[in-house]
Amino acid sequence: MSTATTPTAAQSQTGPVGHGNYEIQQGDCVESIAYEHGLYWKTVWSDPQNADLRSIRKDPNRLLPGDRIYLMEKTLKQVAAATDQSHRFVMMGVPSRLHVVLMQGGKPRANMPYTINIDGKTIISSTTNAQGEIKHPILPNARLATIRFGPQNAQQEIRVALGNMDPVTEISGVQGRLKNLGFSCGAIDGQLSPSTVAAIRAFQDSAGLAPTGDLDQATRDALLQAHGS
Repeated sequence: MSTATTPTAAQSQTGPVGHGNYEIQQGDCVESIAYEHGLYWKTVWSDPQNADLRSIRKDPNRLLPGDRIYLMEKTLKQVAAATDQSHRFVMMGVPSRLHVVLMQGGKPRANMPYTINIDGKTIISSTTNAQGEIKHPILPNARLATIRFGPQNAQQEIRVALGNMDPVTEISGVQGRLKNLGFSCGAIDGQLSPSTVAAIRAFQDSAGLAPTGDLDQATRDALLQAHGS
């Protein structure tokens, strides 16, 4: 007679996966990699040689440093076009989109003025919508978004390292999401420290789960839903 056991947090981690010709670096996602290599991200992600990576990671924007992805050779496409005329060609996969939700006390910060700075260049000033959302097109290989929001005399600032969120299967990915949701878990170091366990318990309690501190699948699913990805 055998009994089922619940995987521990360490057992549920995958570590790097994939067998491609490009090694994922911190900040990479499929969109940024494809853009920098002149490829369309959906073509890269759906390639049969990336089946293992795709089946484990599931989300092309959530890769782990050390993962490997296959990048195919670019192919030349010829298009018949009349001479002495102007023709427009659109690059697929551009732009990407920045999507951030500002919350306070579990409620959206609606109609909040903000300014976005992407990689050192101010992009736009606007206000959040009724759901506290910020949505803005960006280049696929953008690395850092600095968002300043609130009235001029009491401005707040957050920095979003684009593409730096690890998969939720990893403790570092859990820590990153907890931090973004306002649960203090200490350093994002991939270690199940006492402060991380305390943050997990606090999140579980807020999500209506038993505050065990265990990283079970229900907790990871709730984190994904609360965080948005």
